[in-house]
Amino acid sequence: MFDTTRRRVLQSLGIGGTAAVAGCSAPAGESPATETVEENQASQPQREDVERVAADPADVPDPVDWSSPKHHEVEFTAKEVTAEIESGVTFDFMTFDGRIPGPMVRVRRGDTISFTLHNDDGNSMPHNVDFHAVYGTGGGAPATNVSPGESNDVDFTAMYPGAYIYHCAVPNLDYHISSGMFGMILVEPEDGLPEVDREFYLGQHELYTDKPVGEEGHHGFDMQAMADEDATYVLFNGAKYPFVPDRYGRMQAETGESVRVYMVMGGPNYSSNFHPIGNVWTTAHRDGALGTPEEYVQTMKVPPGSCMIGEMDTPVPETIKLVDHALSRVARKGLLAEIEVSGEPDDDIFDPDPGE
Repeated sequence: MFDTTRRRVLQSLGIGGTAAVAGCSAPAGESPATETVEENQASQPQREDVERVAADPADVPDPVDWSSPKHHEVEFTAKEVTAEIESGVTFDFMTFDGRIPGPMVRVRRGDTISFTLHNDDGNSMPHNVDFHAVYGTGGGAPATNVSPGESNDVDFTAMYPGAYIYHCAVPNLDYHISSGMFGMILVEPEDGLPEVDREFYLGQHELYTDKPVGEEGHHGFDMQAMADEDATYVLFNGAKYPFVPDRYGRMQAETGESVRVYMVMGGPNYSSNFHPIGNVWTTAHRDGALGTPEEYVQTMKVPPGSCMIGEMDTPVPETIKLVDHALSRVARKGLLAEIEVSGEPDDDIFDPDPGE
């Protein structure tokens, strides 16, 4: 007989049904994974309205400058908020620390981390974190399960280098990730990464809403569209065309500088074809692997649940458009971010007006 006690034990171990995905298990009191999103949304309290969820791409932790293992205290707060995808279009996002992607964590191989997840008491759902940089069941997800108004913690050692995604992994984890609950943990090798002049951090994901792109008003989540992998929006950092002049402004660089871009692909379903229009990835680390990089890569495939690190040279002034080269996602679904490179032209490299 499969009694209640046995069921609870298996749930706590992350075994059985939807909860087995990514080793996730539900905190006590969570609605079952079969609960519809509509039912969940109807039961939610009014979410806090915020101006934006798009994380500043220049908000990158300083490079590792220590030469022996170090201990870090890292805390996130899960926040469920309402913000605009584009002007006049709102959506109920789920975030770590109110931003998409969640904060970038930067450590050195061999460092120890004490991680605490707080679940804001205004939230309606449980959350947790699966770190792909963790040896352990579910990447720590079962150990970090937390209900609204509570906290939970886990300790781990960063034993392998690379750029890794972290994400929420409760039941309906695809819904939580699509809505913004993902980010990157960078584990630098013992001798660190090569120095560059600029670093930027972006997260790509898709949203599945119950209204067409651009229709004004509040968009709810469409679970069937997600099951069909038919995204309404494909976004950087939770916003349509976020880093352009008429939204939050372009990222900035100067000619002659080296630029490194960290990209985490939340998905939950699409792969990115990450391409810098007007430039090339001088060096690129596929899937965030920090071995010998590939060189002069035009377009880097970044699957969901993975990361990419790419560097560019900037010999001439230009606007570099960062896109997914599945270009309908750019033209019709909202994916675009720009880097403005300022400085003196070099006509030997690029002359836009050769007849003058």
